Amino acid sequence: MSKKRIAVIGGDGIGPEVTKQGVKVLEKLSQITDLDFEFENFNIGADHYLETGELVTDEVKADLTSFDAIYLGAVGDPRVKPGVLEHGILLDLRFSLDQYINLRPIKLLDSKFTPLKGKGPKDIDMMIVRENTEGLYAGVGGFFKKGTKDEVATQEMINTYKGVERVIRYAYEYAQKRNKENKLTLCDKSNVLTYSHDLWQRVFKEVGEKYPKVNQHHMLVDAMTMKMVRNPEIFDVVVTCNMFGDIITDLGAEIQGGMGMAVSGNINPEGVSMFEPVHGSAPDIAGQNKANPLAALLAAAMMVEVLGNPKEAQMIQKAIDLSLAENQTTVDMGGKLTTDGVGDYICSVLG
Repeated sequence: MSKKRIAVIGGDGIGPEVTKQGVKVLEKLSQITDLDFEFENFNIGADHYLETGELVTDEVKADLTSFDAIYLGAVGDPRVKPGVLEHGILLDLRFSLDQYINLRPIKLLDSKFTPLKGKGPKDIDMMIVRENTEGLYAGVGGFFKKGTKDEVATQEMINTYKGVERVIRYAYEYAQKRNKENKLTLCDKSNVLTYSHDLWQRVFKEVGEKYPKVNQHHMLVDAMTMKMVRNPEIFDVVVTCNMFGDIITDLGAEIQGGMGMAVSGNINPEGVSMFEPVHGSAPDIAGQNKANPLAALLAAAMMVEVLGNPKEAQMIQKAIDLSLAENQTTVDMGGKLTTDGVGDYICSVLG
């Protein structure tokens, strides 16, 4: 099997600590399977920015395109104005590398971690396919008479046919392959956003004609937030725009057990993709060896699967399942292990 080159961006706060565990697990996986990884670390984050004023240079972005995947820890630092690192690193990489799909699995691994009464792993198991490079995140807008009482601020939601069509087509393909239910739900606000989400509605129906075996559904975003709490079992694969995807996936993270279990894949099916935990940099606990690395390990598993190795990805998943069942976790999940301890435990039971 050919060697997979992985660019590692530890980033800020606890990012380097949790990605260290992911690399450790992937190295262990390569020892017991046919997989072969080569890792290269990139110094991108707050420290580099404060020292040089650079976020991500064009040269670095060009270099990253030569890798098979990017493994990201976290972005964000209280020493830097909010938004600078997030926009200048995370969003810039997503946009520059055309990672137009954001995959966010919402999957409960253990019933004791959900706040929803009477719900278990069979009830909370969905995949959100979020458009990742357009919408309100495109950054189109500006100020008029800024700083005065007559100030006007605008932020436009940009939806192109190309952008909408490719994410919807990806979602149909994903729903068709995922399981026997073959159910895809379009989540929008078409009763109010009558231009942009009319486009989503039309493209959803148009592309859907090519996937007759996929059960097509529609739900307004406000109704979906209620149903995710009351009846999460009705969802299988959901496709939605950038902003609504951002909101419902954070709600999903809570019902699956908290941000410490949430993972994100920024996918370019024709290029390099980036995988990350979504818990943030948690600077208040950085360097204390107590950060929960499970989301970072789940991100590593997703990376392995997207790279075409589902069997090996499932090995990591089963090891994580066992760590939860045996309470071999960090304090926030009810265990007593350190960050390093969790990584060592996963390696010890892998396979």
